Amino acid sequence: MGLKTKTKCLIALILLGVVDAVIPVPILVVILLYVLSQRPPWFKDLVQEIYDKKD
Repeated sequence: MGLKTKTKCLIALILLGVVDAVIPVPILVVILLYVLSQRPPWFKDLVQEIYDKKD
């Protein structure tokens, strides 16, 4: 059984936070600006998968 989507997102955010702290280029800010300006379909799908009530 694989990891839940929430767990995958949390791991990805932690890794991005570590990279953001080590490298002076603000990667999280760039990703946030991309998501806010372009509204990619993968982000909407990810949010729907996180909040989908399957329990």
